[in-house]
Amino acid sequence: MEDQREALRKIITTLAVKNEEIQSFIYSLKRMLLNVEANSAKVQEDLEAEFQSLFSLLEELKEGMLMKIKQDRASRTYELQVVTMAPAFRLSLKAKVSDNMSHLMVDFAQERRMLQALEFLPVPSTPVIDLAESLVADNCVTLVWRMPDEDSKIDHYVLEYRRTNFEGPPRLKEEQPWMVIEGIQQTEYTLTGLKFDMKYMNFRVKACNKAVAGEFSEPVTLETPAFMFRLDASTSHQNLRVDDLSVEWDAMGGKRMSSGRGGRDRFTAESYTVLGDTLIDGGEHYWEVRYEPDSKAFGVGVAYRSLGRFEQLGKTAGSWCLHVNNWLQVSFTAKHANKAKVLDAPVPDCLGVHCDFHQGLLSFYNARTKQLLHTFKAKFTQPLLPAFTVWCGSFQVTTGLQVPSSVCCLQKRGSTTSSSNTSLT
Repeated sequence: MEDQREALRKIITTLAVKNEEIQSFIYSLKRMLLNVEANSAKVQEDLEAEFQSLFSLLEELKEGMLMKIKQDRASRTYELQVVTMAPAFRLSLKAKVSDNMSHLMVDFAQERRMLQALEFLPVPSTPVIDLAESLVADNCVTLVWRMPDEDSKIDHYVLEYRRTNFEGPPRLKEEQPWMVIEGIQQTEYTLTGLKFDMKYMNFRVKACNKAVAGEFSEPVTLETPAFMFRLDASTSHQNLRVDDLSVEWDAMGGKRMSSGRGGRDRFTAESYTVLGDTLIDGGEHYWEVRYEPDSKAFGVGVAYRSLGRFEQLGKTAGSWCLHVNNWLQVSFTAKHANKAKVLDAPVPDCLGVHCDFHQGLLSFYNARTKQLLHTFKAKFTQPLLPAFTVWCGSFQVTTGLQVPSSVCCLQKRGSTTSSSNTSLT
């Protein structure tokens, strides 16, 4: 009986998927019918406008040539009349002008042949995207394509892209709209400064000549791996106001908060901390945080989920951080297990955090220059969470970032100033 239920369940699932595919296909056909009507009306209107423009040009040329013929006729008539009115003894028996008007004849043979050969401008071929040459790195995407046939009349290319969480061929219906880039002159284009807040991106490209655009290429899907997380407001200290990826110290937060909002996992007392909502249990991950320079105290790092409500970042064996203190005297330190190491480097306003879980490396960088500030070497025994602390200040986190190539190169070359946990003093 259970096997029959399972078989029936699979059949229902298959029918549901097929129904969705059929509905998508019908939707696509309806859109194409509408586009055929709209596009045919547009090209007809454009063609009529082009012919009207040609008629107007020919009319102007005709008027100008007729005027020249009239002027030449009037000039010749005047010259001939002057001769007939001259006295007999001064009369020249040779006319000053000729009655031949053939120099004003126009040969339209070439133009007639050109007009007879007039036809619709050929539609450019469909480009083919070269996945082997395309690249996703450093939150940039370089897309490369080629034309199946050489076409000297191509004027430019149009590239469209959109974000998606679905692998494989692009779906007809997506929540994210296509973003358009026009006027591309080469057969490649690099999108820079992207935030990879979804798992994949769809791409398609078409070629255009002076008058018409070709068909879009077969869409492709590229994976955009990056570390995405949010701040878990349920963990934040009551004096921290969390808004998406921004946090601001609020001295009145505790007084305004109702007793019902205080969860058992919320940090309290002097642990002005908030955690990320996504565990790190493998691989390499990178994120950045920009803090208000006037903040009296700020820290960024990672911690085990077991970090206690009253425990401060960097003061336990299960937390690691860089800490900036602007209260009383300025200090810039690396903290772990209640030990601190003073860092001999200018304090940047934007910090990059790189965590290589399997290698047990936690590195901090100047996010703007990619200067390495400090590296912890540890053996992580539990999954980690991004962790932040701030007192009398604010900060903004940037996620959806890939590990920068410069950071990868530094790690591969071993050009680090890493310190073991026992060296923190």
